Amino acid sequence: MKYAIISDIHANLEGLQTVLADIKEQRCTHVVCLGDVVGYGANPKECLDIIRGMNIPVVKGNHDEYIGVEEDPEGFNDAAAEAVAWSRAQLSAEDRKWLRDLKYFRIVANFSIVHATLDAPQRWGYVFEKLEAAASFTYQNTQVCFFGHTHVPVAFIRESGVRGGTYSKFRVEQGKKYFVNVGSVGQPRDGDPRSGYVVYDLQQGTIELRRLTYDIATAQRKIRAAGLPERLAERLSSGK
Repeated sequence: MKYAIISDIHANLEGLQTVLADIKEQRCTHVVCLGDVVGYGANPKECLDIIRGMNIPVVKGNHDEYIGVEEDPEGFNDAAAEAVAWSRAQLSAEDRKWLRDLKYFRIVANFSIVHATLDAPQRWGYVFEKLEAAASFTYQNTQVCFFGHTHVPVAFIRESGVRGGTYSKFRVEQGKKYFVNVGSVGQPRDGDPRSGYVVYDLQQGTIELRRLTYDIATAQRKIRAAGLPERLAERLSSGK
């Protein structure tokens, strides 16, 4: 079995369509989503419909949560908060209920998935460094756990201690645990504007990061046409 692990689509239809086409070319047998289907981008309804229609395992992201409810988002900058309010108006009551009903954590096959952290998934903590990853490893009961939220692909490995770094492809080894960020489909923040996702080949025991060029100009044009903050369009071309 080959699993495609996608995350942080953020209503970027062009990025999502490009990634789904590559998933098909890679002959992945399953797809899972680590949350933040909506928020920031100009196609929340279209992206949500695609993911719902695929009937795949999905966990809740912080943007999914705040767009699904009426409360003001906590800790969001002005641009993100404006996108939340705009996105709510694009979705039906049923769409927003679907977002609200998503779980924070799931186990799929022999691995686990979460949007942010395992120690407190509903608090939306960020994991950039090994000390932050160590807290999640304490609660990790599977050998591999995939997460998103930071939009920065990095793999943390626990053996005698915890280490971490960037990756392109590696093999899962016995006696080690892995906490792997799969990057972002719709808004990368590692300085590389290409969409990112991971292919986990259970038979081969390999985890591979895929990066794909997509139609950024169209995604930017839609954001501007929707009247969303300019910053949300600009950052797509810089990957930050």
